[in-house]
Amino acid sequence: MPAAAAPAVPFARAALPAISEFDAPGTWRAIDFISDLHLCEATPRTFAAWVAYLLQTPADAVFILGDLFELWVGDDMRTRDFESRCVQALAQAAATRQLAFMAGNRDFLLGAEMRRESRLMDLPDPTLLTAWGQRVLLSHGDALCLADAPYQAFRQEVRRPAWQARFLARPLGERLAIAAEVRRASDTRRRFDGDATTDVDAAEALRWMQAVGASTLVHGHTHRPGSQVLAAGFERHVLSDWDLDTGVRAEVLRLDAQGFSRRPLAALAPG
Repeated sequence: MPAAAAPAVPFARAALPAISEFDAPGTWRAIDFISDLHLCEATPRTFAAWVAYLLQTPADAVFILGDLFELWVGDDMRTRDFESRCVQALAQAAATRQLAFMAGNRDFLLGAEMRRESRLMDLPDPTLLTAWGQRVLLSHGDALCLADAPYQAFRQEVRRPAWQARFLARPLGERLAIAAEVRRASDTRRRFDGDATTDVDAAEALRWMQAVGASTLVHGHTHRPGSQVLAAGFERHVLSDWDLDTGVRAEVLRLDAQGFSRRPLAALAPG
């Protein structure tokens, strides 16, 4: 994959974010990482493949690093037909393995009620994972795309509790209409999603990693799956987006005692 270029005029670097920590239980044998499925009623094949994967993966845990849904405008969405089927699939899978969710730019309004009903462990962004002697920093990735200043300003605004409280106070139908308008207006959507040409700022990624002694970064968001050395002793793994409705793309990144490996869906059967 292409090198992560340092932006000429980056968004102002702030203080390091609060970094949560999670130690994998010693009994775990494998952890799967996925992101950017963008599930919605219009993607039935992707949805079906995701459900089948959740129920058959041999991994002890599945960490979802953001943008599980095409959009999420509040936890009252979970009672709608499609979203309720997602809740059922998550809860069923969570009965036999740990599921964890990290917010993305599309589903940052997914809240405590949805996590509780779906049995999702909250995974703050960023989180330091310790497993099999490795220290791995996990992030959705959008906060690291500093060259896209308009998106970073928008992200900062909508992550404020006051903004979210005002938005969530609107009726569900109104929130859905606003989201639909965002998707129709390309300029607004670009501000919401970020500029697709912008990659993670390598210097900022290294700053985060060095602060917690992590040699590996795992993130999604950019839809540019691949692995890259950021500097001597530091690497990143970018997760694949999923699209089985208009294309053929779906991949899981797995971590076990032997290290990281990329697994296409066809290679994920138990055994």
